[in-house]
Amino acid sequence: MTNIRKRTIGLIILLFVLLSATAAYLLEPGTFGNWFNAFYWVMTTMATVGYGDFFAKTHAGQIFSIFLYIFGIGLLSLVIGKVIDSIAEIGRQRRAGKLSYVGRSHVILINWSKKAQSAVEEILSYNPDCHIVIIDESGQHPLEQLRQVHFISGDPSSDEILDKAGIARARAAIIFGDTRIDEASLVDGKTLLIASSIERLAPDVHTTVEIQQEKNVQNFRHVRVNDFVLSHDAVSRLAVRAALQEGNPEVIAQLISRAHGDDIYEVPVDRSWKTYEDAFQALLRQGATLIADRNDLGINRRLGDPIPEQARLYVVSDEATYRKIAGRTV
Repeated sequence: MTNIRKRTIGLIILLFVLLSATAAYLLEPGTFGNWFNAFYWVMTTMATVGYGDFFAKTHAGQIFSIFLYIFGIGLLSLVIGKVIDSIAEIGRQRRAGKLSYVGRSHVILINWSKKAQSAVEEILSYNPDCHIVIIDESGQHPLEQLRQVHFISGDPSSDEILDKAGIARARAAIIFGDTRIDEASLVDGKTLLIASSIERLAPDVHTTVEIQQEKNVQNFRHVRVNDFVLSHDAVSRLAVRAALQEGNPEVIAQLISRAHGDDIYEVPVDRSWKTYEDAFQALLRQGATLIADRNDLGINRRLGDPIPEQARLYVVSDEATYRKIAGRTV
């Protein structure tokens, strides 16, 4: 009904302007010369600009001018008020998570929490231009000050909500455990339901899920999930390493965050590299350390092995070194 009323008001104002221009031209054809000049005069009069290049010279034209002052200016004010209301309504709907996301190649974060907030910061530190869509059942945008962060309010396992988030056009989806649920098995159960919905709607989207209990990983065997993160286990293991191996967690923190220190990067394979040793030595000379081929961290013990065609090589380096390597390899 609101849209109908807006269209009706817009149509009425359009007809009013067109008829007013026609009436002004018919009343004083000698003053305006053509219909467009009359239309121009009506618009400047309604906008209270009044340049004075055209003005009514007959009594009939002056009476019509008074009519425009009373009704035309009021109608234009109504239009301006509707435009302002529409902009404000868009802002309210954005904050409430009611607007659909229409972009693509974005990252979707599901279930808002401190971890999700840290993920937003990490994504934007990696790529400040990346667009992020947050799906959560709360009714308030958690980061409305960031224009590249969009919010969708609703059940993240719902097809409608995932469609509003543009799941089929997304680059990746990260499902965090719902911190509002106390029972760990129920948290993983909700995560499984969301992952199942994503697989059904967008099987090609790279999906990462946070698991509360490692034993529940087997429940995801029928769902296409690319990566798992064991929530509590990771924290516990870092705590133990901090106690037994001083400085170890700091090294790990550097590798998993772009905020400081070196990072892990995937580098393109140079065609001149035949073995892992070729790649290792070439990268080392440029300031990077080869550590893995996909998930294989043991390649430094097999430097003589040939590099397979499907290899995906990862190095540890700073960003400047990575960009230099990426620009040189072909």
